[in-house]
Amino acid sequence: MATKTKRRRPKGRRDQVPKQRAAPPQRRWWQYSAGAAGLAAIAVVLALTVLHGGGNSGREESAGVNPSNSQKLVLGTHVGLYVSSDGGRHWRFDTLSGDDAMNLARPGGDTIWLAGHQVFKKSMDGGGSWSDVRPDGLPSLDIHGFAVDPGNASILYAAVAGEGLYRSRDGGRSFSLASNQVGGNVMALAVLPDGRILAGDMQQGLLESSDHGASWKQRLRAQVMGLAINPNDPKRLLATGAGIALSNDGGRSWRSVLDLPDGAGPVAWSQSNAKLAYAVGFNRTLYRSGNGGESWSAFG
Repeated sequence: MATKTKRRRPKGRRDQVPKQRAAPPQRRWWQYSAGAAGLAAIAVVLALTVLHGGGNSGREESAGVNPSNSQKLVLGTHVGLYVSSDGGRHWRFDTLSGDDAMNLARPGGDTIWLAGHQVFKKSMDGGGSWSDVRPDGLPSLDIHGFAVDPGNASILYAAVAGEGLYRSRDGGRSFSLASNQVGGNVMALAVLPDGRILAGDMQQGLLESSDHGASWKQRLRAQVMGLAINPNDPKRLLATGAGIALSNDGGRSWRSVLDLPDGAGPVAWSQSNAKLAYAVGFNRTLYRSGNGGESWSAFG
């Protein structure tokens, strides 16, 4: 039976983002080998919300923006959700104290999915309350990547750490294995409107599948920590890792638009403003683009 989670504040914590551990030295995207070690893990597929985390042991994060108000951001951390109502200048703790919010997905309406380390939850009221999800078929709830098919909200994908990629066709009630070759090392996951799956695999780079995970091809030889598809222009995608990369052809080709010494993870587009996007650096800096991801500046 699903259980409801009430809002509560983490004890002994200030309303600020904990610091990230140091990331590897700055490199160009194409200099990252598929097996390179280093950056903290993160995956993002979300409508409007931004999430963050940090600490001495490293953090995973996810990001997004409110569908009707691009100034309202939600930031997910290992200790719960933080929110900003002024575009990221100020943050306050919101809810889910102690829960890992590594992934957020908002397929439409008031439905929001949250997944992370041993956490799988669903909200049907825009984040006001949350229910635990305990589906059949998943080997564990250590979900490092999560995505909803934009063409069919009943189809979900979960990348389970050390196991593989799992797919649900019934809205999360049950899952079955889609791939045991991809998924165990995936930190970023996204599904495009045409059904293609993009997976940021820490060993193999950015991979693409056009057959629901049965086969894969490499699109980018880099460690990708976050992925975001522009809801108003699905051919325009953002990927984060050693910096920020932009694709204008649905993920088939990429170019670096910002190199960051500490790397970046959470990334999200505004649904109400097609030109506006946010990304969170591992140095706790919020970056903003107002021209469709072409250029970025530190913000807040």
